[in-house]
Amino acid sequence: MTARLQDTVALVTGAGSGIGEATARALAAEGAAVAVLGRRRDRLEQVADTVRAGGGTALVVEADITDRRQAATAVESVVAGLGRLDTLVNNAGFMGVGQAVDSPIEEWEHMLAVNVQGLLYVTHAALPHLLRAAEDSPRRVADLVNISSTAGRVARPGTAVYNLTKFGVNGFTEALRQEAVPKRVRVSVVEPGTVDTELSSHIRDGVRQAIERQIEGMELLRPEDVADAVSYIVTRDRRVAVNEILVRAAEQTW
Repeated sequence: MTARLQDTVALVTGAGSGIGEATARALAAEGAAVAVLGRRRDRLEQVADTVRAGGGTALVVEADITDRRQAATAVESVVAGLGRLDTLVNNAGFMGVGQAVDSPIEEWEHMLAVNVQGLLYVTHAALPHLLRAAEDSPRRVADLVNISSTAGRVARPGTAVYNLTKFGVNGFTEALRQEAVPKRVRVSVVEPGTVDTELSSHIRDGVRQAIERQIEGMELLRPEDVADAVSYIVTRDRRVAVNEILVRAAEQTW
């Protein structure tokens, strides 16, 4: 049986761990050549080695997507190294939480830089290649998937700026989806709930302990659960567009 993404190329940001790593491995399992992008080359090399050990093709791209030039250069290096770009998964993210009055402004700025500006820089550089792929790919479709959050749907105390970034990602995704529809570039959003990843390690001491108490005893989502959602979206026939997937831990109420 031919892999559903055979002869396509996928770029995954934030691919050194967690959801990004799991997504890169899932897309490689479907036959895509994967470019793994992030800042930690050692982690990216480990992910790439795992993909190659499974018979897949992987390209390591070390870059800081909050730098516009690095983001653009990274996308061009993927196309130069792998020949095309059919799928983009904007996964890189940063979560800083806590009451607004106590939050360092630098934390807010970093969330905006990674969750919004970085996503925009990569998307802007990738769009021309995705449009071209939709025209000449054997599948005659290309995909752009943004990883958002339940925080893009539900605002809660202590997550104001994170909400700002994720609500923004959701709005941007929907508007871009409507623009890209006639060109057969599908634009989708995945909104995970609580996932067992390194993302929570970004949270300041004190605040992190409060969150850990809130989710104590809950069986969290695994990165592979979110990767399954991404894989489902991008492996559909071109007649099908899955615009949005909301996936929560089974015990999560918010």
